[in-house]
Amino acid sequence: MRTADFDYHLPPDRIAQRPAEPRDSSRLLVYERSTGAVTHAVFREIGSFLAPGDLLVRNRTRVIPARLHGVKADTGGKLELLLLKRLDDRRWEALVGGRGMHPGRRFEIGSEPEGRIGGVIEGDLGESRRLVAFDRPVDAALGRIGGVPLPPYIRAPLDDPERYQTVYALVEGSAAAPTAGLHFTPALLERLAAAGLRIADVTLHVGIDTFAPVHEADPSEHTIHTEWCRLLPETAGAIRAAREAGGRVVCIGTTSVRTVENAARSAGPGEVVRPFEGRTDLYILPGHEFKAVDAMVTNFHLPKSTLLMLVSAFAGREQILKLYDLAIREGYRFYSFGDAMLIL
Repeated sequence: MRTADFDYHLPPDRIAQRPAEPRDSSRLLVYERSTGAVTHAVFREIGSFLAPGDLLVRNRTRVIPARLHGVKADTGGKLELLLLKRLDDRRWEALVGGRGMHPGRRFEIGSEPEGRIGGVIEGDLGESRRLVAFDRPVDAALGRIGGVPLPPYIRAPLDDPERYQTVYALVEGSAAAPTAGLHFTPALLERLAAAGLRIADVTLHVGIDTFAPVHEADPSEHTIHTEWCRLLPETAGAIRAAREAGGRVVCIGTTSVRTVENAARSAGPGEVVRPFEGRTDLYILPGHEFKAVDAMVTNFHLPKSTLLMLVSAFAGREQILKLYDLAIREGYRFYSFGDAMLIL
């Protein structure tokens, strides 16, 4: 298995620059692993492919306004921070854009001088990553001074920041959205519940590394990003009950897949998953034996990414690349604001 095996060519015009409006008007490619059948649908029709007793598992993380603009304290030169991980009240791991941002360099964040928050680069974490320490906690000020951390391949401005949040986003902590959930609307969720589907919640705070390509020739040599996740006892119980009743565990997005499969690693006798809270280093590559996930909703992912490798582990690399090629020919939109797949 080589990283190059997960490469494909995507015409630039297939990269969605804006989300579908309304959310559930995006397209849906449905693939049934048992038969090989492919169906083209609209996302609001997803209930037609699910059944009463199936359990939808959704990630309730919320994206923080983590993109900050500021200046270097000594020269006034511009800089940009993308907050990745909160370490304590004042210290964060961040991506820093700007020349000369070495340990000891001070900066100020915020557009208005009277409302700026000072800080200092405390450590160099490699490439553009830095350990930054603010003079005071910034959490309460992020709504005022921060912006939506859209992926770099999205160049169009986002009129409504909530369009980069799922409608059920609740727990702040992500640097990127769990994008498979962006297609759901409150009305669609209500219709699915009324049709007999159940819904359970997990939390996984998405790091920006989730979109990064694998650079190692052998993907098994790649160091997977760790992310904080939580699966509560009530969700573990819902998964067990669905399985016992013959229902399927349908994860909304690769983040939910990773959380559920992580919780399955330590499951004991009579358990499908075990409640978990902490950081996960689970790296799902082809050959992974899925213990708890029966189906997934997912977007179309970047070449050579760990996310493409995860869906390839679930449905087969050659089959996924064939489906991607079909989606390109059929005009599907790719990446964060793109269309969706349902893999059964």
